[in-house]
Amino acid sequence: MSDAAVRGRFVWHELMTTDPEAAAAFYTRVVGWTTQAWQQNPSYSMFVAKGVPMAGLMMLPEDAKAMGAPPSWLTYIGTPDVDQTARLAAALGGAVVKEPTDIPSVGRFAVIADPQGAVFAAFTPAQGPMGDGKPTLGDFSWHELATTDSQAAFAFYERLFGWERTGSMDMGPGLGTYQMYGRGGVAMGGMYDKPASMSAPSHWLPYAMVADSKQAAETVRRLGGQVWNGPMEVPGGDWIAMCLDPHGVRFAVHSLKSAARQEPAAAPKKTAKSKTKPKAKAKRRAKAKPKAKAKPKAKAARKPVRKKTAKLRKVSRAKAGRKKTARGGAAKRRTARKPARKAKPARKASRRRAPAKSRARKGAGATRRRR
Repeated sequence: MSDAAVRGRFVWHELMTTDPEAAAAFYTRVVGWTTQAWQQNPSYSMFVAKGVPMAGLMMLPEDAKAMGAPPSWLTYIGTPDVDQTARLAAALGGAVVKEPTDIPSVGRFAVIADPQGAVFAAFTPAQGPMGDGKPTLGDFSWHELATTDSQAAFAFYERLFGWERTGSMDMGPGLGTYQMYGRGGVAMGGMYDKPASMSAPSHWLPYAMVADSKQAAETVRRLGGQVWNGPMEVPGGDWIAMCLDPHGVRFAVHSLKSAARQEPAAAPKKTAKSKTKPKAKAKRRAKAKPKAKAKPKAKAARKPVRKKTAKLRKVSRAKAGRKKTARGGAAKRRTARKPARKAKPARKASRRRAPAKSRARKGAGATRRRR
């Protein structure tokens, strides 16, 4: 196995707890994993994401309990020769907690404590590197070391795994520097001097990638865990939350700055466009105002005409009434003699009777034709 293929890479993670069944129920809800039993040992389970094993789950060993080890996540770092790494770790001031041991068909590992007391495992896989490629949902995307001396710790891991400094960040007054590390220019994690307020000993904190750190943090609280830092946005736009599971095990969640979170930033542009349209409408209304003013003038000009028309109607109705009265008197007089056609001059006063006469004639003609 080549040195570059495995050395210094995080290849496996393992949760050792006092209640594996309860832990399985908790993490499957928070991270979205499923679980499956390991064929070689049914008491050992695996957390799985999209059919790919991501981590192990087991009861905290009795020898670890006897040594006072609390429930925790154990981080496995790859090496081409675990025995040589264990010897070098001891020479650099570390301690070999568990001597190199074989796992049939899986690989060989050793549990080591760095000079500041943070525990990890060195692992040589039997069939090549594990967990290769860019982290995806359910994978572990970041690894953070909280220690009492980050400079000395970096020197230790640099010798063991060939890590490089990839950048640093000032965490603020009294918090010191956050040192990032990795290989080939790719950052894999960070380390910092833990503040005096942090009662926990030096430890590794693995970050599980989730779809939404805020939602994951809410789930942690709802299921009896704690969120001791975050959720918060970090440089670059990603979100993290540092948590404790119901058994006091430290872990963290990490979500990328997704496209869904970028949409709100683009929203103001859409709003600006929508604001431009009303302005255009306002201009059109402004141009239309002179026309609106012209309408009242037209109505004002019509009102006198209507008044005159009303007066004329009154006069015509009065005249028509007088003429009807006159015709009524003439009709009474005509009853004594034969009807005469002297009523023609009445056409000048009112032409409305002419259609009646024409209809009468048409009716008479029709009567003659029927006869």
